[in-house]
This record gives sequence, C-alpha cells and structure tokens, in this order.
Amino acid sequence: MPLALLRRMRTKRPDRGSGVRIPIPVGAGAFSCEVLDPVGQPLGGVDVTVTETRGAGRTAAKATTDPHGLFVATLEPGQYSVLLTGSGLTPNRLTVDIAAAESAPVQRVQMQPTEQLELPPPGTWLFDPPHTAIRFIARHVGMANVHGRFTRFRGGIHIAERMEDSRVEVLIDASSITTGNNTRDNHLRSADFLDVEHYPDIHFASSRFTWRSGQKWTVQGPLTMHGVSRSVSLDTTYLGAVNGGYEQELRCAALATAELHREDYTLNWRNMLARGIAVVGPMIKLELDIQAMYRNRDTPTPPD
Repeated sequence: MPLALLRRMRTKRPDRGSGVRIPIPVGAGAFSCEVLDPVGQPLGGVDVTVTETRGAGRTAAKATTDPHGLFVATLEPGQYSVLLTGSGLTPNRLTVDIAAAESAPVQRVQMQPTEQLELPPPGTWLFDPPHTAIRFIARHVGMANVHGRFTRFRGGIHIAERMEDSRVEVLIDASSITTGNNTRDNHLRSADFLDVEHYPDIHFASSRFTWRSGQKWTVQGPLTMHGVSRSVSLDTTYLGAVNGGYEQELRCAALATAELHREDYTLNWRNMLARGIAVVGPMIKLELDIQAMYRNRDTPTPPD
C-alpha cells in the first residue's frame, strides 16, 4: 500500500528520463508519469490506478492526473501495474519496478482516442421492456442501501439527423415500484411517498442532448413525479447498436444515471422522521439500463 500518495510538485516540465523531485519516505520509492493527449499536450483528468502485480493484486494508489497531466505516488518497493483510462481514450497499461530510496524515471504516456461507436440511424426506437431496467438506490436511514426498480414502463427514443436534436421520453407506472419487501413497497405507494392514487405516473421528456466526450452524452429535461416537475440531467453512455434478438431486430443500448433529491418532489422525509417513520434517505440514484428496438422513421415516439 502507498506510504504517501499524490504529492504533486511541478515547477517545470521534467526532462525525458528524469524523475519528479518529491520527498521519499524511508523504505519507499517514487513513481511518476506524465500523460499527454493524442496531439502531445498535457492531459489532466486521466484516471490512474496502481495495483500490485503479485499476491492479491491490491490497489496501491488511485487518483487522476493534475491539470499538467502529472501523477506522482510513493510506493513500497515491488512491481506494479499502472492502468490509465479516460473517457474517449484507449486504456493504456504500464508495468513498473519500484526500488527503495529511488525515484523511477518519469514515464511519458501518450493516450490515443478510442474508436468511435457508430451512432444509431435516425428514426424511432422503442424500449424493449424485457431487456430494459429502471432501477434506483437509496440509503435506508441508519442502515444499508435500499435497491429497487419499476417493473412497468414504456417509452422510446427519436434519433434525429443531428444527434443533438434527438429526444427521449419515458412513462413509468409509479405503482410498479418494488424493493423486495411488500410492507415497504405498500408504504412507498402511499401518500407518504409516491401517492400513486393521485399521481399514477412518473414522466421524463428530454429537452436537450449534449455531447460530452467519447460515447458520453448529457440528456436534460423535466422529470415529473408526485405532481412536481424538476429539470434533471442524465449522465448517459451510448453502448452501441447491433442486430440482435430472435428476429434479428436492429437494437441500440445505453446506460443513463441521475441523482434526485426527494424534497424537490415534496416528499418530506424530515417530517416522517419526526413522526418516527423509518424511511429511505433524501438522495436517490436513478439508473436506466436501456435497450431499444428500431421501428421506422415515421412512427411517433411513445408515450404521446
């Protein structure tokens, strides 16, 4: 395990082969790398994971490169595997040997872009419920996480000629919530939480697609729940399109996540705590694991 981690000290671009000058604890050695983008410029924000190559392969250090593309760690003597990853970049792996009281030569690593997945063709894509999941995770007050899902929903994606003009819509049956505990599920359907008798649906309709990097997009739009609409951002990763299924339909897949605050939707957990009701916490992580089937260019995207 690291004896000290990520003291990033840099006064000038190090000469090739030189080590980064940092204090080295007694009995330890130092590792440093400078990560460059495809055109040779320093690249910050790259994830660097250092693991032992022997024994259980424990993680010895993990962080991201600084704005100058630099990562530095002091490690116990031994051999390590260094994995560098970043959105839209091909992963790069190094093997380094660390000796006591020595600073290994700085490793210069030039990252390369990943091969871009071809975006799905324009038209209407309908969610395939057997291969689509809408899940959530919430902290149970004073206990472990609660995992749940919605089992009934419908929706689709309209892919435009410009991906930025595309839209997605989903309608969820709020009463289909399930967490594996009937008592808790009935309470979640009650007026204390979703109040499904008065607000039977949860609805999301996108208003903007924004490309971030690689296969990652941000999909923004209003989410309406419990009679209240709030704008949310779905962090979305496009997973590709293939011919699949029993009838060899053209399908595409994506994974989208968002964090919701319950009190944005007037679900007042503090009042319930004051009444002695054990509830899930205020923050909820929503995950949409989507697989959609291509229909045609003219079918409207449900729900209406």
